[in-house]
Amino acid sequence: MPLNLADLRVFCSAARQPTLGAAALELHLTPSAVSKALRRLEGDMGAPLFDRSGKQLLLNDSGRLLLARARALLALAEQARLDVMGERGAIACRIAGPALLLWRHADALAAALDAYPQASVHLQPAFEDAALAALARGDCHAALVTQEAVAQRGADWPASWQCTALGSMRMLLAAGRAHALARGVPAASASVPCRLQDVLPHAFASPTHSLLCGEERGRHADGWRGAAGRTIRYWSDDAQLLLGYVQSGRALAYLPDFAVRAHGLLQLELAGSVDCSEQVLLVWDGALAGQWLREMARQLPLASTIASN
Repeated sequence: MPLNLADLRVFCSAARQPTLGAAALELHLTPSAVSKALRRLEGDMGAPLFDRSGKQLLLNDSGRLLLARARALLALAEQARLDVMGERGAIACRIAGPALLLWRHADALAAALDAYPQASVHLQPAFEDAALAALARGDCHAALVTQEAVAQRGADWPASWQCTALGSMRMLLAAGRAHALARGVPAASASVPCRLQDVLPHAFASPTHSLLCGEERGRHADGWRGAAGRTIRYWSDDAQLLLGYVQSGRALAYLPDFAVRAHGLLQLELAGSVDCSEQVLLVWDGALAGQWLREMARQLPLASTIASN
């Protein structure tokens, strides 16, 4: 008996969600409809796919075997439909990655899909490992990560995954125009030379966890490569809050270059530069990618370059 794609979608949601009710909420169905679809699929497969414990559904060995194939079948069916529809396709593009990288490339992602007027872009904030795991599960079409995150996967990297280079993101020491170190600097100046001994007496703002991988790193979470003697007075894992402390003149912070430019901040150029650079990649599965995703991957590097200028 041929498998029902609608039942496979229900199955994948039930495998992802903690309870049948959560799967029903995600699918906009009643719990009864979800239960019936799962029973129907189990009948078609000739074996139970879950171990049921109260309201919880736990995948058994048969369910885990089906899950990978079900995700691939659904992805191929969706890509076939969109390829046939072409520019008329109602694409729901899902990109996962750290909020910092989504912020950096949001405009470029939108521009890369301009040829598809019915498309929507869903940005899913997730640290790098979680974003790559979401790609592996089929919960997103692509992941935005750094080269370092890719290198750390090593032999675990799927052979079908492809990487599109989107350029680099530099971390810069930044001050707001109201900060004491910005006094006397012309408004038209984007940067100013500065000595380390002039910087260290001032308060800094910093995250406690890496904004890319989520790892707790304390005083080095922002990637600062300068002297350890700085005073961090303001702590937040929200980049927008860090930016606010800098804009107000309360603190200095190590921020990505695109944020420094976009908000008219002043770059403090230290001798023996403390700048560091991260290479950004779009990761996608070449075995499951439809024409629209391949086209987006082709156009995105150019769109990212334009957006950074």
